[in-house]
Amino acid sequence: MNHRLQITTQRLELLPCSLGMAQAAVTKNKSEVERLLGVCVPDDWYASEVLDFFPMYAQMLRNDPSQLGWGVWLMIHIPDSTLIGDLGFGGKPNEQGTVEMGYEVLSAYRQQGFAFEAVEALVNFALTQPELKRIIAHSPDDHAASIRILEKLGMQQIGRDENLLKWELKLESR
Repeated sequence: MNHRLQITTQRLELLPCSLGMAQAAVTKNKSEVERLLGVCVPDDWYASEVLDFFPMYAQMLRNDPSQLGWGVWLMIHIPDSTLIGDLGFGGKPNEQGTVEMGYEVLSAYRQQGFAFEAVEALVNFALTQPELKRIIAHSPDDHAASIRILEKLGMQQIGRDENLLKWELKLESR
C-alpha cells in the first residue's frame, strides 16, 4: 500500500498493526500494547478472535514488511481513546487480486455503527490499491448485523459452507 497508513473517520482512527504491536499482542502484554497505541485497551479485546491470527501475522511482517496495511488494522474510538475492535485482511492480494476481509467490535461498542464505519473506510482505502480486484468475507448465516454490513458495502452472497455465508465485492474492470 502506498498511501499514508492511517485512516480517520468521524469517530474512529484506524491504524495498521505494526510488528511491535503484533508481538506485544501475541504475549498479551497489555501495558506494552497500551504504550505502543497510546490508548486504553479493554481486557475483553484479549479474548477476540484476531489474537489467534497474531502469531502468523507477526511472522508475515517479519518476512515481508510490505504486508503492513494488508493485515490487521486496529479500531480506535477517538472520543474514548480506546481500542474497540480490529479489522483487516489476511495478507496481500493473491495472484487473482483477491483479499479476504474480517472485522470484530468489542461487545460494549456493538450496534452503534462502528463496524460499518470502520469497514467502509478500510474498503474505500483498499480500493485505491491497483492490485486489488476482489474482496471476500464470511459471516455466520444467523448474524444479521454482519450480513447488513456486507450488504450495505455492496457485497454479493456467492456461497455457503454449512452455517457460514461467503460474500464478495468485485471491482469493475480492473
